[in-house]
Amino acid sequence: MSHDLFDLTGKIAVVTGGSRGLGREMVLAFAEHGADVVIASRKLDNCEAVADEVRALGRRALPIAYHAGSWSDADRLADAAYAAFGRVDVLVNNAGMSPLYPTLDAVSEELFDKVIGVNLKGPFRLSSIVGTRMAAGDGGSIINVSSVASQRPSPTEAPYGAAKAGINSLTTSLAAAFGPKVRVNCIVPGPFLTDISKAWDLEAFNKRAQQAFALGRGGEPHEIVGAALYLASAASSYTTGALINIDGLPR
Repeated sequence: MSHDLFDLTGKIAVVTGGSRGLGREMVLAFAEHGADVVIASRKLDNCEAVADEVRALGRRALPIAYHAGSWSDADRLADAAYAAFGRVDVLVNNAGMSPLYPTLDAVSEELFDKVIGVNLKGPFRLSSIVGTRMAAGDGGSIINVSSVASQRPSPTEAPYGAAKAGINSLTTSLAAAFGPKVRVNCIVPGPFLTDISKAWDLEAFNKRAQQAFALGRGGEPHEIVGAALYLASAASSYTTGALINIDGLPR
């Protein structure tokens, strides 16, 4: 029966930051394995484009404009998902941001609050609402997306790394709060070659990666899918409070 472990037929998944990058990969993987998907991100037109891809796979899709740092938007997203589908079985808190800054003393209060809001406050609120409803119903799976910056932050990732460390902590506390019916786990990605990497000096990155990572390269977006399907499905039925690094092992 191992072929059924990753089956998501009839499940409802909500993915924030679902219109591009790792979020889009997870949305399409969930749909390919039978789930209907709520795609939430800042730009509605991008969400609608991915929703069309989901529908082409024969699944239902609901695109929603969503600001991950907004408390009220978390409420609105949860209400919309439950109004459309009646329940949520899988929630992925994937939306995030890591803006550059020249020096630590140049980080403004506005920038700091925005980074904490998008990466920590929003996921807390959305998980609190959806997790409570999951626990009162048939249960479910919450998947947080952190970053290796939560464990080994560079000097240019101080607020971001702190926020993602908060996500790691939140994973543990929510797993305890919402068990036994709701599992809460966390994917901890390293550098992935998503559209964000177009702003990198890829030649320099690839050269450094050959020395800095055990696997000698950055991750390809589709390589997030295995961990996401594992945590979303019955394959991880006895896994909760876990942090799973998908990072090529930095050395």
